[in-house]
Amino acid sequence: MLFLEFTFYILFSAAADRYYIGHTSEPVEERIRKHNTNHSGFTGKFNDWRIVYQERYPTKPLAYAREREVKAWKSRKRIERLITGSEHPA
Repeated sequence: MLFLEFTFYILFSAAADRYYIGHTSEPVEERIRKHNTNHSGFTGKFNDWRIVYQERYPTKPLAYAREREVKAWKSRKRIERLITGSEHPA
């Protein structure tokens, strides 16, 4: 039986001074490689994205729910607290 794992992740670009929040079923390293290529999406404008935080989930709906939850915070400070460990995962 094939077991898929889904990852909620946060990337950071120093050039953009921005965070990017997403989820994937791909290995995180492959997903970052794709973000760092020249493409038409938001992350395609910069090529220095690096992973700063990740959580693994057994299902896509759980990973996507976590992505939506963190995006709904609309708070850089709260995201940074999550990254540093002072904001605990739900």
